[in-house]
Amino acid sequence: MTADELKLVARRFFEEVWNEGSPTAVEDLSASDIVAYDAGQPEPVRGIEAEKERVRQYRSAFPDVHFTVKDQIAEGDKVLSRWEVHATHQGALLGIPPTGKSFTVSGMTVDQIADGKIFQSWINWDTLGLMQQIGVIPKLGQGGFMLRMLLLLRRFKR
Repeated sequence: MTADELKLVARRFFEEVWNEGSPTAVEDLSASDIVAYDAGQPEPVRGIEAEKERVRQYRSAFPDVHFTVKDQIAEGDKVLSRWEVHATHQGALLGIPPTGKSFTVSGMTVDQIADGKIFQSWINWDTLGLMQQIGVIPKLGQGGFMLRMLLLLRRFKR
């Protein structure tokens, strides 16, 4: 595939899967044995059904989600997409009840593509910024920041 064809596959995933919420697009654009390493997930997501569930979880929590691809670079069989996402926290996510707050965060995804399908994906995004914007974690400079962070870390160590 050419660099432009690779970029198109990655861009279609953002547009059709995330922005439009098409479950058939997940199947059309993902290999059956896809592995996604998402900074917001505790473990890698393995297989197309797990990938559909990952998308469903995020879109359920953020039904108005909208990704904007800012830049793309392709080399070999990989595409790096730098993006920004805007949404409103309207459903539970990872045990966090909906806050009704909107957020905008940025991230980058590296997709490895073969035969027009993504078979590996590495997603790194501003999870801390999201948690701060929806009010789960206080922003720096707000009272009690260190105490709350220590309590939060202690909870995850159990």
